[in-house]
Amino acid sequence: MGVRDLLYAGVYQPGERLSEIALSEKLGLSRTPTRAALARLEQEGLVEQIPSGGYAVRTFSKNDIVDAIELRGVLEGTSVRLAAERGVDSALMTQIFEILDRLDGIVDVPAKDLDFEAYHECNAVFHDLLKSLSGSRVIHQEVERVSNLPFADPSAFLTAQVDFPEFRASLLVGQSHHRGIVEAVAKREGARAEALAREHARLALQNLDYVMKNQSIRQRIPVLSLIDN
Repeated sequence: MGVRDLLYAGVYQPGERLSEIALSEKLGLSRTPTRAALARLEQEGLVEQIPSGGYAVRTFSKNDIVDAIELRGVLEGTSVRLAAERGVDSALMTQIFEILDRLDGIVDVPAKDLDFEAYHECNAVFHDLLKSLSGSRVIHQEVERVSNLPFADPSAFLTAQVDFPEFRASLLVGQSHHRGIVEAVAKREGARAEALAREHARLALQNLDYVMKNQSIRQRIPVLSLIDN
């Protein structure tokens, strides 16, 4: 477990000061790696520096989350558009089509038979490959950075919604987006690939709205305490 895990678990409240000494003791680390972790999380936007020195847990508005998800869609869209325009290594395309086939098999089953853990794993691999398709180190790094925000990751909210029919239906829509994006890249249709990637990110916005309105789901996601209502 690291500092990020503690924040995601809701161990600390929004605005709460993070003591290097207390964190180091809790994690069984020296202060140097703890300080480095806090500095990295500050760069990612999960914590913020305070005037008295040190760091505090950042509070997010709902608009912050919406903006982060939109930005991920823009960056992933740019990545796949460039991939379509520049071409993609055949081995990488084979790999991402194989993941698509695995995802098809996972979601195309009765709801009661869904292997959620397998979906979660394959979805993460798919999006990791997606940000690599363009071959751009800059874009890969920026997609990764924005995805590190607690609500912008492609797998955000998946665990909490697994038992809800509305969520299961969204998996089929998302998988249709996945296949459409990759097929557009393969056909060198950059504009279509970009539009689908941005639309796919907006599916996360629908999930966010659903989560925020459902108290029973919100209770399953401790990190939602960081959102200022």
